[in-house]
Amino acid sequence: MHRLINQVRPYAWGAKEAIPRLLGAEPDGSPQAELWMGAHPAAPSTLLTGGDGGGAGAETAFDAFIADAPKEVLGKDTVARFGERLPFLLKVLAAESPLSLQAHPDEARARAGFAAEEAEGIPVNAADRNYRDPFHKPELVLALEPFEALCGFRDPVAALGDLAGIRCELARRLRADLAAPDPHIALRTAMTRILTLDSRDLDQGLAEFIEEWAHRGGGTHHATVLDLVRRYPGDPGAVAALLLNRITLRPGEALFLPAGNVHAYLRGTAVEIMASSDNVLRAGLTAKHVDVPELLAVVDFSVLPIPYTRPVPVEGRSEYRPGVDEFSLAVLGPGPIEARMPGGAPSILLALDGGAELRSECGAHTRLTRGQSVFVPASSGAVQVEGTGHVVAATVGF
Repeated sequence: MHRLINQVRPYAWGAKEAIPRLLGAEPDGSPQAELWMGAHPAAPSTLLTGGDGGGAGAETAFDAFIADAPKEVLGKDTVARFGERLPFLLKVLAAESPLSLQAHPDEARARAGFAAEEAEGIPVNAADRNYRDPFHKPELVLALEPFEALCGFRDPVAALGDLAGIRCELARRLRADLAAPDPHIALRTAMTRILTLDSRDLDQGLAEFIEEWAHRGGGTHHATVLDLVRRYPGDPGAVAALLLNRITLRPGEALFLPAGNVHAYLRGTAVEIMASSDNVLRAGLTAKHVDVPELLAVVDFSVLPIPYTRPVPVEGRSEYRPGVDEFSLAVLGPGPIEARMPGGAPSILLALDGGAELRSECGAHTRLTRGQSVFVPASSGAVQVEGTGHVVAATVGF
């Protein structure tokens, strides 16, 4: 077992205190948005090797550690399924303001998009790049505190009702779009209209819509649109929010977001696990690269139930198994912990609170306290976890 040193991503929407508080560090006033635990080349963790797992030892880059002995580190089955790479990425996400309106591609689109941008010679770290790797990015988010989000499309009839009484031209056009008998067509047409407004409608039509919207009745979507307009003036993505489900996860509740689910996290702290990819297609609510046509090409315009996912109890832990190959997430605690993590696959454990003793079948032992994380190679075998606290464990899918 190897202690991890992880990188923090300082995106502008990040909270200033949540991640430093988890890590036991003093906030410096800058946004600290995401803590990455994994081997993704954009921000790989560092492993402490050669010690006893308690913090001593040499520092080794995670990807280099895997490359030295992939079958031992990842397990033969993981290598056979995913190649010589860690297939998942674990994060702590702390949002003080909304993230971009976004969606993620499926596997085929990710491969094709990456190959096309490589052929064009666009540097992989270029600001205007869509596809930074050839992998899809399904993700699961587990709330650590009330966590607010926009997620997937709601029934167009509900959005139509919110537009009642608004007389401006944009509202009239959207009502006509949303009245289409096929909900899929209604939402596609309305979303496309909002995100592709021409310069006149952006300057005048959007302003007229917002002025009327501000004086209509209350409601969750009313307040959300106005908040987004205040944060991102002139951005049509704020109006697109009225087409989406507005939800608040309670601590311990989770969402699974497959390819094509358009979403925007609004605020809160959560654990996030995903296939190890950094492919994000954005349509607004951001200063980063926006590619509306590409996002519209991958979005699923179906009206679906909100994709809550519930855990399955297994050997003292709660398993979130969303049905993807790359990852599953286990929660141990909060409270007394006596659990067993299976061996044969790589895993990362993070202590969110309290402490826990870890003992592997191969004889390794370490203790995790709040904010500490450890990587367990496949060759370590099963791990017994005991203590009092709150621990999450990421591993491959079942």
